[in-house]
Amino acid sequence: MSFLDRGIQIKTPEQIAGMRVAGLVVGETLELLRGSVRAGTTTGELDAIAEDNIRSSGGTPSFKGYHGFPGSICASVNDEVVHGIPGERVLADGDVVSIDCGAIVDGWHGDAAITVAIGEVPAEVTELMRVTEEAMWRGIAAARLGGRVTDISHAVESHVRSQGCYGILEDYVGHGIGSEMHQPPNVPNFGKPGRGPKLVQGLALAVEPMITLGGKDTVLLEDDWTVITADGTWAAHFENTFTLTPQGAWVLTALDGGESALRALGVPFGGR
Repeated sequence: MSFLDRGIQIKTPEQIAGMRVAGLVVGETLELLRGSVRAGTTTGELDAIAEDNIRSSGGTPSFKGYHGFPGSICASVNDEVVHGIPGERVLADGDVVSIDCGAIVDGWHGDAAITVAIGEVPAEVTELMRVTEEAMWRGIAAARLGGRVTDISHAVESHVRSQGCYGILEDYVGHGIGSEMHQPPNVPNFGKPGRGPKLVQGLALAVEPMITLGGKDTVLLEDDWTVITADGTWAAHFENTFTLTPQGAWVLTALDGGESALRALGVPFGGR
């Protein structure tokens, strides 16, 4: 492991393999939660499911106790964009919940998020979720060894802008990840390409567009964690952790390594 300028952590292939183990714990936990989301379930119950699965898989929840955060997941409902605290809130038909999950295994972190609809939701919300998830994949697909971080940013923004009038959060961004959950560099979801740190082998990044049906402005609630849209519109959040190999991108938190989504976009898959 080495560090480049600005504290960017570069991992060895063996250390990236360790991150894949943590990433699989996160991916498997999110799939378990996807199947557990239903009307009548509380966000606290989802949190308990996540913590049990992470610990039984040999990991530790990244989020629990992080700067005092009380949950093992973030569970953000409807107009809550990110960092929702799981608890007694009961999910109902027509809600959407964004679930952000992190795990540590042998000192290495994985971090990913999904947004799940409960029952029937308005068509515009379904489309918002599709656009947000697709933007995440297009950001990852734009990454190339020798490229720059904002190549990812530009691809995310370009896709979102091409799909309609949506708000792209600017104050909350993706990030480097490795032996800590949040590391340099930041990975914004907007911007011109060709800027920022160089994309090199051994760098791991979390790409996480947070998109709203309205504006980009947000409000932090009194709990000092939950971020909601300022205009009350609903939001979606998707995230994956990935790295680059000489063959292409490898999504460490996707169960198939991201192979199906990347090949569908016509870019090479760099995983194992």
